[in-house]
Amino acid sequence: MNMDAFGGGVRNGILNLTIKDQQALYAMYMPFVQNGGLFIATRKTYALGDEVFILLDLMGEPERIPLTGKVVWITPKGAGDSRSEGVGIQLNEKHADIQGKFETHLAGLMESDKPTNTM
Repeated sequence: MNMDAFGGGVRNGILNLTIKDQQALYAMYMPFVQNGGLFIATRKTYALGDEVFILLDLMGEPERIPLTGKVVWITPKGAGDSRSEGVGIQLNEKHADIQGKFETHLAGLMESDKPTNTM
Protein backbone atom coordinates (compact mmCIF):
# COMPACT_ATOMS: atom_id res chain seq x y z
CA MET A 1 0.00 0.00 0.00
CA ASN A 2 1.39 3.40 -0.95
CA MET A 3 1.07 5.41 2.25
CA ASP A 4 1.90 8.66 0.42
CA ALA A 5 -1.66 8.54 -0.90
CA PHE A 6 -2.90 9.22 2.62
CA GLY A 7 -2.85 12.98 3.29
CA GLY A 8 0.26 13.85 5.25
CA GLY A 9 1.93 10.51 4.63
CA VAL A 10 2.26 7.76 7.21
CA ARG A 11 2.67 10.14 10.16
CA ASN A 12 -0.75 11.75 9.72
CA GLY A 13 -2.40 9.05 7.65
CA ILE A 14 -2.69 6.23 10.20
CA LEU A 15 -4.99 6.57 13.20
CA ASN A 16 -5.14 3.95 15.95
CA LEU A 17 -8.55 3.73 17.56
CA THR A 18 -9.82 1.55 20.41
CA ILE A 19 -13.53 1.28 21.13
CA LYS A 20 -13.95 -0.65 24.37
CA ASP A 21 -17.68 -0.32 25.02
CA GLN A 22 -21.08 0.69 23.69
CA GLN A 23 -20.95 4.19 25.23
CA ALA A 24 -17.60 4.96 23.58
CA LEU A 25 -18.93 3.76 20.22
CA TYR A 26 -22.09 5.85 20.65
CA ALA A 27 -19.99 8.97 21.29
CA MET A 28 -17.79 8.36 18.21
CA TYR A 29 -20.26 6.99 15.65
CA MET A 30 -21.60 9.36 12.98
CA PRO A 31 -24.75 7.66 11.60
CA PHE A 32 -25.64 10.73 9.52
CA VAL A 33 -22.56 10.18 7.31
CA GLN A 34 -23.05 8.07 4.17
CA ASN A 35 -21.37 4.65 4.73
CA GLY A 36 -21.08 5.52 8.43
CA GLY A 37 -18.44 7.62 10.07
CA LEU A 38 -16.31 7.81 13.18
CA PHE A 39 -15.18 10.85 15.11
CA ILE A 40 -11.60 10.40 16.29
CA ALA A 41 -10.13 12.75 18.86
CA THR A 42 -6.70 13.78 17.61
CA ARG A 43 -4.36 16.75 17.62
CA LYS A 44 -3.02 15.86 14.18
CA THR A 45 -3.81 18.38 11.47
CA TYR A 46 -6.03 17.27 8.61
CA ALA A 47 -7.90 18.97 5.80
CA LEU A 48 -11.34 18.04 4.52
CA GLY A 49 -10.99 15.26 1.97
CA ASP A 50 -7.72 13.86 3.35
CA GLU A 51 -7.54 10.08 3.05
CA VAL A 52 -6.82 8.21 6.26
CA PHE A 53 -6.13 4.66 7.36
CA ILE A 54 -7.58 3.49 10.69
CA LEU A 55 -6.52 0.49 12.75
CA LEU A 56 -9.56 -0.23 14.88
CA ASP A 57 -9.71 -2.32 18.04
CA LEU A 58 -13.45 -2.93 18.41
CA MET A 59 -15.03 -4.55 21.44
CA GLY A 60 -15.64 -8.23 20.89
CA GLU A 61 -13.46 -8.49 17.78
CA PRO A 62 -10.42 -10.80 18.03
CA GLU A 63 -8.21 -8.78 15.65
CA ARG A 64 -7.64 -5.15 14.71
CA ILE A 65 -9.82 -4.04 11.81
CA PRO A 66 -8.13 -2.01 9.05
CA LEU A 67 -10.40 0.73 7.67
CA THR A 68 -9.98 3.47 5.11
CA GLY A 69 -11.89 6.69 4.80
CA LYS A 70 -11.71 10.42 4.30
CA VAL A 71 -11.99 13.44 6.55
CA VAL A 72 -15.49 14.96 6.37
CA TRP A 73 -15.64 16.80 9.71
CA ILE A 74 -13.12 18.84 11.68
CA THR A 75 -13.53 20.08 15.24
CA PRO A 76 -10.65 22.49 15.78
CA LYS A 77 -8.90 23.14 19.08
CA GLY A 78 -10.87 25.66 21.13
CA ALA A 79 -14.13 25.17 19.26
CA GLY A 80 -15.88 27.05 22.06
CA ASP A 81 -17.77 24.15 23.60
CA SER A 82 -16.95 20.94 25.41
CA ARG A 83 -16.31 18.93 22.25
CA SER A 84 -12.96 17.26 21.73
CA GLU A 85 -10.55 18.39 19.06
CA GLY A 86 -10.49 15.86 16.23
CA VAL A 87 -11.79 14.68 12.89
CA GLY A 88 -14.80 12.82 11.54
CA ILE A 89 -13.92 10.10 9.07
CA GLN A 90 -16.37 8.88 6.43
CA LEU A 91 -15.74 5.17 6.02
CA ASN A 92 -15.06 3.79 2.59
CA GLU A 93 -18.12 2.14 1.02
CA LYS A 94 -16.34 -1.24 1.07
CA HIS A 95 -16.71 -1.25 4.88
CA ALA A 96 -20.51 -1.79 4.92
CA ASP A 97 -19.97 -4.84 7.14
CA ILE A 98 -18.36 -2.76 9.89
CA GLN A 99 -21.13 -0.16 9.67
CA GLY A 100 -23.57 -3.03 10.32
CA LYS A 101 -21.52 -4.14 13.34
CA PHE A 102 -21.56 -0.60 14.75
CA GLU A 103 -25.31 -0.33 14.37
CA THR A 104 -25.84 -3.77 15.94
CA HIS A 105 -23.76 -2.71 18.96
CA LEU A 106 -25.79 0.50 19.16
CA ALA A 107 -29.26 -1.06 18.88
CA GLY A 108 -31.54 0.87 21.20
CA LEU A 109 -29.15 3.81 21.57
CA MET A 110 -29.43 5.26 18.06
CA GLU A 111 -32.53 7.29 18.98
CA SER A 112 -31.02 8.62 22.21
CA ASP A 113 -30.92 12.35 22.87
CA LYS A 114 -27.59 11.94 24.66
CA PRO A 115 -24.96 14.15 22.98
CA THR A 116 -22.14 12.60 20.98
CA ASN A 117 -18.70 13.97 20.06
CA THR A 118 -20.19 15.67 16.98
CA MET A 119 -23.85 16.46 17.63
